Amino acid sequence: MESSDDAGVYRLDSERALVQTLDFFTPIIDSPYEFGRIAAANSLSDVYAMGGKPLTAMNIVCFPIEDLPEKILQETLEGGLEKIYEAGAVLVGGHSVDDREFKYGLSVTGIVHPERILTNFNARVGDRLILTKPIGTGIIATAIKGKIADKAAMKTLVDIASALNKRSAEIMLRFNPNACTDVTGFGLAGHVLEMAKGSKKKIALYTASIPYISKAKEYAHMGLIPAGTYSIKGFCEKSVTIDPSVETVLCDLIFDPQTSGGLVVSLAEKDARECLRAMIDEGIDASVIGEVTGDHQNGHVSIV
Repeated sequence: MESSDDAGVYRLDSERALVQTLDFFTPIIDSPYEFGRIAAANSLSDVYAMGGKPLTAMNIVCFPIEDLPEKILQETLEGGLEKIYEAGAVLVGGHSVDDREFKYGLSVTGIVHPERILTNFNARVGDRLILTKPIGTGIIATAIKGKIADKAAMKTLVDIASALNKRSAEIMLRFNPNACTDVTGFGLAGHVLEMAKGSKKKIALYTASIPYISKAKEYAHMGLIPAGTYSIKGFCEKSVTIDPSVETVLCDLIFDPQTSGGLVVSLAEKDARECLRAMIDEGIDASVIGEVTGDHQNGHVSIV
């Protein structure tokens, strides 16, 4: 808990440890089925970020039974079940309550070898950071809420946010990763800062190398910035330095709170090159976005 890691781990014996996580949120898109897929992928992601394999999942549902048709709930759960099955996990139950605001997610239990747990506090000087999904989903979701997003932008959001981090995690584990986290509600900058603080390192992020959704940049220019972006900036400002040459809209993207974002993996330079090549060969839109540049007692991130 001291390092703000992605999930809890409980050792069973010398060969097995449980990975446990929970996440749920309100709909970010009109389609109940797609919302279910996105929420489930988001919940499963923390197990992958710890180097684990999901085993079981339980539904968490808050639903206004008198205000919305039951079909919406049914389609949401069907979307979630699709992702649970894709992860190779099993749905073993859940819990629902009557609530005025619709929310859905999963409690997930996975397994990992105790000596192969990945954390966000073991990045090493000289490591390169790989990001496995483009950023900008928070801005797209804001545009959807404002009824400005077009169909192509909506599809891009669904495609990115509903994609499991399963294959990315399987590939990274072949290349000796030192640290890992996933990018969700704290934005890319916030989660990388957590890694820097936990590892007591300085990390540089290179804006020219960070993949982002092109439509998100367009919407950001229009001022469609989630309120959470400003909260994240305020929380991080003492530990993040932004080069004056960095375009404001790119900063907004880097601090944009993500839904079911990609993994950020810290690996030695040679391993990072080989890992990136393997991911790209598998069709994963991954990029080297930064490096660990030195030691820092309190952790620090430079955006250049």
